[in-house]
Amino acid sequence: MSDLAERARRLHARAIVWDAHVCLPLHPDADLGVLRRHLAAGATFVSVNVGMDLNPLPQILTVLASFRAQLRARPDLFVPVDTAEDVVRAKAQGKLAVAFDLEGAIPLCGRPEMVRLFYDLGVRQMHLAYNRNNAVAGGCYDEDVPLSPLGREIVKAIYAAGMFMDVSHTGHRSSLEIMDMGLGPVIFSHANPRALKDDKRNATLEQIRACAATGGVICVNGVGRFLTDPRAGTPAILDAVDWLVERVGPAHVGLGLDYSYPTQGLDDSPPDLDRDYWWPRREGYGSGLTGIRIAAPEQLPEITEGLLARGYAEDDVRRILGENMLALARATWKPTRPQPPASNAPAS
Repeated sequence: MSDLAERARRLHARAIVWDAHVCLPLHPDADLGVLRRHLAAGATFVSVNVGMDLNPLPQILTVLASFRAQLRARPDLFVPVDTAEDVVRAKAQGKLAVAFDLEGAIPLCGRPEMVRLFYDLGVRQMHLAYNRNNAVAGGCYDEDVPLSPLGREIVKAIYAAGMFMDVSHTGHRSSLEIMDMGLGPVIFSHANPRALKDDKRNATLEQIRACAATGGVICVNGVGRFLTDPRAGTPAILDAVDWLVERVGPAHVGLGLDYSYPTQGLDDSPPDLDRDYWWPRREGYGSGLTGIRIAAPEQLPEITEGLLARGYAEDDVRRILGENMLALARATWKPTRPQPPASNAPAS
């Protein structure tokens, strides 16, 4: 093993490694045990998607119930996340910290108070529109519309609950209006610079700078369609990191690979789903998500070594791998469980 590889191995083993968006089949029989691949690749935390605007609320709730039950049933493997300190505890215990995310506001049924309900069920980040416009905000593949008055109320509810305000998949104007509300940091949990790959799912420089100005983080996406390499190779991920760091600095960059675990033969598609509507075709890709390559969790150690090889300081590598997102979680997430009292005993 080369000196660089050994240095990267040691750094990766010590670091908080945060993957801000992971997909499993949206089916209550999906097995969370597949996340062992993330743990084996050195991940400390993953945010698991539990639904999108296109998924009916009963599907989302049964998936959430199943995933929560599986986390409780496997304390040897998982730490269900309430606060940021659960992530730190998972690292110390060699386990995987898991929280959930929601992609779009349609599951809120027009009720801002639903945000707190989802927060209490373990959802720690959400955005308002999944690719297409809805009653609260614009989606990135649709007409560029502003936030609605209801959308503004939901944004306020997200901050009040202590949830990450995510603007991935959101339309340009709606995302900027969320940031202009000035309520706190926003994140792109899985998005890349549009300057490198011209797709409306990627963020413009204006959006990226506005996100950083809120104190937020842009987490680089591992989907080949949104990278310069359709095969989703690690160098293309590093190129996206470089581009962001050069413009907003290492304190505002993270990782959200968006890896989709295989469906395991489970049918998780809602009836009459129009894939071309939710995931528009693009030259070189088939219908919906067909033909798209996504970076695998096993590439996480490659990212660490690649950043070191490109001359990043170890402190900056740790920030990008996870410390930036951990700091946001410490500042944002609010506990739902009673917390142990701080000890006043003198140090021994």
